[in-house]
Amino acid sequence: MTDRIYRALLGTLLLVALYFELPGLILGLIVVMLLEGVTNLRLPLVLGRLSGGESGCLVDGDDFAPARRRLQLPFDAERAWRIMVSLFLILSVFVFTEMLWFFPGFMGFAILGAGISGVCPVLISLKFAGFR
Repeated sequence: MTDRIYRALLGTLLLVALYFELPGLILGLIVVMLLEGVTNLRLPLVLGRLSGGESGCLVDGDDFAPARRRLQLPFDAERAWRIMVSLFLILSVFVFTEMLWFFPGFMGFAILGAGISGVCPVLISLKFAGFR
């Protein structure tokens, strides 16, 4: 499983959970993403290693980086993305439900679009900000 397929699956599950009003599924997605972000045991990597593949995910190059050398933070952009998404979901679904009612749906469509297209603007921004 690649990170791209993982994002498409995550976006689809989030949209299904929002449509059918399944807070347990949303909480499960949040817990899985938080655990992946904190421990760096990402589901695509683990499944790839179990299936006998080398790493299980394609490593994106730093193609959009400018020619000059930037500060590199010792933290993976995928980990930061997973932690950010889970925190924004916690805030918008469980804390500020009335004010941010549109945000989880927007995130679901954005994550699904990132999975289908392979281009995630948040990951690009995090890599540009200095994450690995």
